[in-house]
Amino acid sequence: MAKDISLASPAVLLLADGTRFEGTSIGAHGTTLGEIAFNTGMYGYQEIFTDPSYFGQILVMATAHIGNYGTIAREVESDRVQLSGLVTKNFSAFGSRAGEVTELQRFLDEDGVVGIAGVDTRALVRHIREHGAMNAVISSEGLSDEELKDRLAAAPSMQGLELSSRVSTKDAYEMGPEDGHKVALLDLGVKRSIAQCLVDRGCRVRVFPLDTPLDQMLAWEPEGFMLSNGPGDPAAMPEAVATVKGVVDSGLPVFGICLGHQVLALSQGLKTVKMFNGHRGVNHPVKNLRTGKSEITSQNHGFVVEQASVEAHPDVELTHVHLNDDTVAGIALKGKPVFSVQYHPEASAGPHDSRYLFDDFVAAMREPQVV
Repeated sequence: MAKDISLASPAVLLLADGTRFEGTSIGAHGTTLGEIAFNTGMYGYQEIFTDPSYFGQILVMATAHIGNYGTIAREVESDRVQLSGLVTKNFSAFGSRAGEVTELQRFLDEDGVVGIAGVDTRALVRHIREHGAMNAVISSEGLSDEELKDRLAAAPSMQGLELSSRVSTKDAYEMGPEDGHKVALLDLGVKRSIAQCLVDRGCRVRVFPLDTPLDQMLAWEPEGFMLSNGPGDPAAMPEAVATVKGVVDSGLPVFGICLGHQVLALSQGLKTVKMFNGHRGVNHPVKNLRTGKSEITSQNHGFVVEQASVEAHPDVELTHVHLNDDTVAGIALKGKPVFSVQYHPEASAGPHDSRYLFDDFVAAMREPQVV
């Protein structure tokens, strides 16, 4: 039976700078810590919550109503809710839509995700915009503020934190038609939609664990490499960076998304930096510098490739730029079939403006050429 939110216990949200919000407990009863971030999307909360890129983060949903359409089995990006915690304004304990629906309350509770509702999320989002991302704690256990501050003080910063190994698959697996183009997908925290977009284009995808040696991936005789999204600081992943350098040196087509884009950049000697509060939402404008066209994109990242290092590198082309703040949104290696983007062209439930990038990747496997 769904939890009656009106009878739920009180909860508190405390930020590292001492900012405090009171509300009502949702999800599991307990205490949780993570870096606080906000998402401006107005739809697709189930896909957002199950995105491995959110591992280690407490997420604030900017839209006022969450949970009203429940959850359904097909709209997941991984096998569990990946958030460390959830913050909402209005939370619906009951979901209504066509099909077999599970209430969001049960969905969160089953995965042990602690949350808080009844928060002035407009004020909270504004605070994060002005003061930047920071660690936070949610508790529904009646702990004192001093106890919560002690836990916050002991929590690690997202900068310097390697998290991909916590969400990457432990065993390789395959999907798609056996006679399709063979794509080796390095799982840094992959969303299922990325693999599905390749399968939809006739590819045979083998998903490899993060720590797979390059020679093992090459032994499968792939025609191209996909570098997935994922959580954490890319600069804290030297082994993955070294592997991706070997991937690029193989001469095969390579396509990187989000964290995969950042790791690819690091493998070529570029730098990444932590953003003040990141990009998370489904309405981010990006300009394709090659075509002059703009795209509305889905984004979820707190780190970015440093623009100065891109401009200084003779073999790297800046291909896409975020129109809100001019940050790097895409690069390509000159003379090689290697490219990557900071955003999510596989976006589910949308927007789909950028799915042409999967077509470009498949075309590069058919005829390895500069993309």
